[in-house]
Amino acid sequence: MQGRLISFSLAELALSHASLETQTRHRTSFTEEPRPVTQLPQADSFIERHLGPSEADVRDMLAELGYPSLDALIDATVPANIRFKGPLALPAAMSEQDALAAFKQLMSRNEVWRNFIGLGYFSTHVPAVIQRNVFENPGWYTAYTPYQAEIAQGRLEALLTFQTVVSDLTALPVASASLLDESTAAAEAMQLVHAAKDGRDTFLVAEDCHPQTIDVIQARGRARGITVKVQKASAFTLDASVCGVLVQYPNTLGGLEDHRALAEKAHTAGALVVAATDLLALTLLVPPGEWGADVAVGSSQRFGVPMGYGGPHAAFFSTRDEFKRLLPGRIIGLSRDANGKPALRMALGTREQHIRREKATSNICTAQVLLAVMAGMYAVWHGPEGLARIARRVQRMARAFAAGVRRRRHTVLHGEFFDTVHVMPAASLGAAAIRKAAEARRLNLRYLADGSITVAFGETATAADVADLLAVFGGGPEPAAEEPGSLGSDARTDARFERSSAYLTHPVFHLYHSETGMMRYLRLLESRDLSLTHSMIPLGSCTMKLNAAAEMFPVSWPEVGGLHPFAPVEQARGYRALFDLLEGALAEVTGFHAVSLQPNAGSQGEYAGLLVIRAWHQSRNEGHRRVCLIPQSAHGTNPASAVMAGMSVVVVKTDAHGNIEVADLKAKAAEHARDLAALMVTYPSTHGVFEEAITEVCDVVHQYGGQVYMDGANMNAMVGLCRPGDIGADVCHLNLHKTFCIPHGGGGPGMGPIGVAKHLAPFLPGHALVPTGGSQAIGAVSAAPWGSASILPISTMYILMMGGEGLTQATRVAILSANYVARKLEPHFPILYKGRNGTIAHECIVDPRGLKAATGVDVEDIAKRLMDYGFHAPTISFPVAGTLMIEPTESESKAELDRFVSALVAIRIEMAEIESGVLPRDDNPLKRAPHTLEVVLSDNWQRPYSRERAAFPLAWVRTRKFWPAVGRVDNAYGDRNLVCSCPPVEEYASV
Repeated sequence: MQGRLISFSLAELALSHASLETQTRHRTSFTEEPRPVTQLPQADSFIERHLGPSEADVRDMLAELGYPSLDALIDATVPANIRFKGPLALPAAMSEQDALAAFKQLMSRNEVWRNFIGLGYFSTHVPAVIQRNVFENPGWYTAYTPYQAEIAQGRLEALLTFQTVVSDLTALPVASASLLDESTAAAEAMQLVHAAKDGRDTFLVAEDCHPQTIDVIQARGRARGITVKVQKASAFTLDASVCGVLVQYPNTLGGLEDHRALAEKAHTAGALVVAATDLLALTLLVPPGEWGADVAVGSSQRFGVPMGYGGPHAAFFSTRDEFKRLLPGRIIGLSRDANGKPALRMALGTREQHIRREKATSNICTAQVLLAVMAGMYAVWHGPEGLARIARRVQRMARAFAAGVRRRRHTVLHGEFFDTVHVMPAASLGAAAIRKAAEARRLNLRYLADGSITVAFGETATAADVADLLAVFGGGPEPAAEEPGSLGSDARTDARFERSSAYLTHPVFHLYHSETGMMRYLRLLESRDLSLTHSMIPLGSCTMKLNAAAEMFPVSWPEVGGLHPFAPVEQARGYRALFDLLEGALAEVTGFHAVSLQPNAGSQGEYAGLLVIRAWHQSRNEGHRRVCLIPQSAHGTNPASAVMAGMSVVVVKTDAHGNIEVADLKAKAAEHARDLAALMVTYPSTHGVFEEAITEVCDVVHQYGGQVYMDGANMNAMVGLCRPGDIGADVCHLNLHKTFCIPHGGGGPGMGPIGVAKHLAPFLPGHALVPTGGSQAIGAVSAAPWGSASILPISTMYILMMGGEGLTQATRVAILSANYVARKLEPHFPILYKGRNGTIAHECIVDPRGLKAATGVDVEDIAKRLMDYGFHAPTISFPVAGTLMIEPTESESKAELDRFVSALVAIRIEMAEIESGVLPRDDNPLKRAPHTLEVVLSDNWQRPYSRERAAFPLAWVRTRKFWPAVGRVDNAYGDRNLVCSCPPVEEYASV
């Protein structure tokens, strides 16, 4: 569990399916018996499947670098004083087949009951056409965040569709491309209204909001200096200190309340109104934007995404136009390309935290793109009529149940509700008897402290379920019926709540209701996106490594996806064993005492880690310690997270080699000694170097009473070679969607668990509904107690199949691949930073800036030209403006690395031709890139280079050509003319 001492042994991860039960309960040592001569050959090894370079490739790459062995390269790269001395205490690698069989047995300990708990999570059907063509399709889940719009038009269209669903159903014009979960979205809404109403520091929360949302908001409010008051909405005092109010619509107990008067009163007082709401309900109910809400948030989980014991699910966020520049996360907008054609892009990029840093409106650097795509496509598949039909069926089911319990002399506590019925049992029966009867039928209900019960209906509920529920509440079962209406339900809705406005009128919601049409539409969108199914994605710091099919399989299993996050813990024994195993493995890898799996993104991990540090200082009566030292080279989320955690940022200089300037660090630490809370440091550095002085850096911070927070974004260079806890860090977050193989999913999902030293373990995140975290736990940082639990099997399967030795070898090969690419590119481009022995860590920074004056070519031109070769660009202009940061990962073969190098070398040759005058500065393949099929085949080709050179610059491109869907996108036009929902077809055509 989170917050407890992790006593970890190899046996707990061995998972031999002959002794799973024993291994997850007993702490024994693991030793391999010597193999007799007659033993069968070893099963197929996954390690060779994960590592791209073969043994022969490794030898050739080492020869290129001039090292006799991989050990020699590692010795030259990783400082000896931080090297991990022994092998990781993890079991030997398992084959794919053995790991899947063992993991299946582990997760079979979960019990999937029929869930009527509600609290924002509902049973739903995942349409098979979406499960097979999106959820389980690497063409969708291995893509990167759509920063390079020209090769991400399919995902961008799908996200624009999601935004349109949200905007239409909430009746608010500006929607984001998804957030992490409903509770954190509500906390982001509080931050928005607080920023919009500067000088007002009180936020009012209705007590009938979901308890997990209240928990997250209270924790965020404490960190940001916002006073959060939880009370009945009818008791709100709207004075000049109040920036906004939050109401749940329908509320957590199912009731529907008319908030028009509250909204009017809030606006008169100068406050804003946030509504946490439900998309399915809004197909029938008056939307928040029509009754006065300024912001709407919620979860799109019930739009075809499994509950997954808490996630991942795409949260939604919509608001009025005047707040669009305060909107957290990303917005997809419509612009045009260089040829005047419509083109989608991520809009309002200056809001991104890597640019605004401590002035960012949020630290969110990810979304839940894959899940937003699923939810948006669920709306496309069903259309407005289909969604309304599902909603009416759910509502009729709830009303049938309500009518039945009334006949049994129980009291229904709300006159108006959508899908959740709040019942006070008759004294003659009581909640305890009802619970016993429900458990006998494997039914989960929500039981409240006052003895009342709520029963929440989802899409999968049937008339037989209603009959079983009514039997639980006393009396014989109702007559079976296909429609619950036969049980006496009332189909009428109070006119105050009945929706009359249209929604989802765009053609996309009306065209694809046959499986043939939907399948082809999804394939069309997929074909417009470049993913790992096409080529390597060499993004520095983002570690786009293999997401193996065997790692992904369990995510689709019912015993993984079917659990409600607040089901009794006895029903989740498989998950609990999984958490123990994964926490133990991550503790071993990082050298930390305890691990929390709750943060459901790297940004949330940063925030959680800093809150833990703050709580520790406060426990020592040093709450005044709020200064956070952050190097110039840090990830942009670092300063944004520090501010979100209530700290003030002091920047530490970096030297000419990209390292922390120790003298400046010492001076800043001494200057702020009384108030020093923490240092945030990325290791290896964002510049791709193992800094020699890292232990001294940690010692300096500790000397002045601070804690060291290590950003684990570059952990792929450390696993098995060095450990943050041994180096001197007190906290480290891990990006499981990087180092531990959870897919980036087109920009999300992600997971960002944190590891902590022993003295910080008591402060690990807790949760309002499920006991977890430390004895002095900070509040929840995510809606669910273990974050996005259903994707944790991916990392666990990776660890099982790689074993300790395989994980270490992966790190070694990642470092080898990065150094190989750097060496091959160095004759053509300067490599900006290196370590003492001339090597780099797992990524390198290529510097083309010196060529701009002579050629006019900048880093964006190189990024766009790489598309013509079929590659996604490396990370551009971060951490150094005008440069390319390249991380090849261990998963790519030498042949793929050579292909990528040849593309960059060919681009350098084109730059030389511009420099010599062979190609003009303003009309050349780089300035005109990328080249679309339409442009190349045009009858009007009047360029000073051939069509062949434009489209097929090297011979091998012909055999694996990827065509960008649009030409270079005009970003400035898109920001000036922001359109962030599907426009009318006529307007789309006229852009």
